[in-house]
Amino acid sequence: MDWQASFEKMQQEFEQIEQQLSDPAVIADTNRLRELSVRHSQLQSPLALFQEYQDAVQQAQEAETLMADAEDDEMHQFLEAERAEAEARVEQLRQRLLIALVPPDPADKKNAIIEIRAGTGGDEAAIFAGDLFTMYTRLAERRGWKADVMHQSPSDMGGFKEIIFAAEGAGAYSELKHESGVHRVQRVPATESQGRLHTSAATVAVLPEVEDIDIDIDPSDLKFETFRAGGPGGQHMQKNETAVRITHLPTRISVTCSNQRSQHQNREKALALLRARLYEIEQQRQQQEIAAQRRQQVKSGDRSEKIRTYNFPQDRLTDHRIGLTLHNLPALMNGELDELLAALQQHEQQQRLQEITES
Repeated sequence: MDWQASFEKMQQEFEQIEQQLSDPAVIADTNRLRELSVRHSQLQSPLALFQEYQDAVQQAQEAETLMADAEDDEMHQFLEAERAEAEARVEQLRQRLLIALVPPDPADKKNAIIEIRAGTGGDEAAIFAGDLFTMYTRLAERRGWKADVMHQSPSDMGGFKEIIFAAEGAGAYSELKHESGVHRVQRVPATESQGRLHTSAATVAVLPEVEDIDIDIDPSDLKFETFRAGGPGGQHMQKNETAVRITHLPTRISVTCSNQRSQHQNREKALALLRARLYEIEQQRQQQEIAAQRRQQVKSGDRSEKIRTYNFPQDRLTDHRIGLTLHNLPALMNGELDELLAALQQHEQQQRLQEITES
């Protein structure tokens, strides 16, 4: 990848836009003027960075030239230090410029739908699923997101066999998308009389909330069913079927929403969840096609793979994908995940950067 050529093209585009912005015909066309002004603004920051890079390269080259003509050791050492400093700056700016070329994930600005299910470990797995739900909702509180439960299946001993909720707010999917996978917990359950360490697991799936325009669903492909939501029971519950199950007949994907007050609300939430799942399938298909074209095996966060361990006796959380270990589990389980999420986002950025530099 000739990344410098990409910035040179940006510079040419920037100069062309500046000329167009002074054209009376463009000025008279409000829509065209707005479009060009937005693009002009978008190009300013990366091009200013590219200018810094070019200045640093020139500074390093000038120091190298002057070193050859240095008349004494003191001057030579001074110029050598100046060159080293400029070269370090060149490399730092190069990395920032490459990152600027990484296209953003178009789903990053979307809300997130999080599905948490108890895995191996019986009642303790369900309790751990509840702990993960609390962790994410506390994070949502810190971020100012709205956490809206769509469906839940509580466990008799506490926690959830399954819980699905939406995190609605700026950057929700961007921050949470790396949580998909198997989360393993090691601790002594409160119900364990002999103090033995148990290992349990829960699975987490994070999907971008998908609008109608993102994926087209033929209404004739949908089967709708209604039933009574879980609750205190009685005659009132028997007469009001507010929970909704939707099955997408071509794929046999079935989704349920039962937590809203009305059938209409549950229907809308269920449709949003179905769109998200169908969108994910389409995204996976496209990723597989790209991987086949490149003849590479692209690691895509297989949910069957353990991604993280929460070890309570050792007070540590380990993310196995990036080899990061953090301590103070009580704070982490309370949603204080800034360091972890930042490291995962940086890892994703580096992976995407490697892909474009190797293409």
